[in-house]
Amino acid sequence: MIPRDPRFAERTRALFDATPFLRHLGAELLRCEPGRCEARLRVAPWQLQQDGFIHAGVQATLADHTAGAAAGTLLAADEVVLTVELKINLLRPALGEELRCAAVVLRPGARITVAEAEVFARRGAEEKLTAKAMITLTSAPSR
Repeated sequence: MIPRDPRFAERTRALFDATPFLRHLGAELLRCEPGRCEARLRVAPWQLQQDGFIHAGVQATLADHTAGAAAGTLLAADEVVLTVELKINLLRPALGEELRCAAVVLRPGARITVAEAEVFARRGAEEKLTAKAMITLTSAPSR
């Protein structure tokens, strides 16, 4: 995949880091390549649901934003990416001290892009796939 902005990595990281909700959650972008991004989140007690598992909303947010970042790597400098559809399968209860999300663009398009994201929970030395998401995104002019 070929990025349309030569400064895609710098721009993608800046947008990821500037998102207030991601900063609140504690998510950070680890890796950024054309059409691929990886992020992580160190889990805090307030991100758990009533049974002690990592909340589905935390996993969905991480999947959505990481996929959006992956799609954003392929945009022109004057465009932004917006999610138009998000479908997530929660494959097992998420337990652990950290989430890692790997997202890849499956089909880039002029207006519509499809990406997938996998969320893994790390508990000690063990990492398990806890969620898989399909995300449809659109590009729009930046504000």
